[in-house]
Amino acid sequence: MEFLYDLGFYGVLVVFVLALLASAIRILREYERAVVFTLGRFTGVKGPGLIIVIPGIQQVVRVDMRVKVLDVPSQDVISRDNVSVRVNAVIYFRVMDAERATIQVENFMQATSELAQTTLRSVLGKHELDEMLSERDTLNRDIQELLDAQTDTWGIKVSNVEIKHVDVNESMIRAIAQQAEAERERRAKVINAQGEAQAAEKLLEAAQIMSRDPGAMQLRYLSSLNTIAAEKNSTIIFPFPMELAGLIPGLKVVASKD
Repeated sequence: MEFLYDLGFYGVLVVFVLALLASAIRILREYERAVVFTLGRFTGVKGPGLIIVIPGIQQVVRVDMRVKVLDVPSQDVISRDNVSVRVNAVIYFRVMDAERATIQVENFMQATSELAQTTLRSVLGKHELDEMLSERDTLNRDIQELLDAQTDTWGIKVSNVEIKHVDVNESMIRAIAQQAEAERERRAKVINAQGEAQAAEKLLEAAQIMSRDPGAMQLRYLSSLNTIAAEKNSTIIFPFPMELAGLIPGLKVVASKD
């Protein structure tokens, strides 16, 4: 009877020891780190791999070190030119310091999300609608740099920010389309005026060159006649310069009395 009692006691002891060892052994994956607290005080960061903790004395907080994707909800933003738009974005960040991400902030995921929303409204509110639509790379970089600077104390690195959508109401879309059409017409008129000005300058230069040499004027006149003759015209009437009469032997020119 005593033997059975001893056997049962040792069996319970073995089970207790095995349970104690099971709770003391922790296995961390390659992308995980364990922030260890001993009697409530921070004592270090361990992992990855096999680690040993003292049950009841030490507590462990697991931290995922992989890149996280955070979808920022749509935010109502009033641009600098007083246009109301809804903007949403996506943020890529990762924990660089597991100790600070655990101790300095209660919930770094929620804190980063809230900070991203306020930063998005703050940065975009300083720009006009045209800049939001055409200069997204610059805005993404500005938001990323500002977020990264503010989350650095939490041990978090914001690697990238991408604005996904800028939603504008229907009436504003029509106004933007009209503005774009007016801008295209303005550019067309400016280009046409510049072409006319350049053509006038070249014609003036040609006139000055031909005025210095009468022979050049005659050659230009004959070239024009050749161009006219190439057309399929049955009758061609043109003035004949008196200066050309001396160049054609035997030609008699009778001046009209009309």
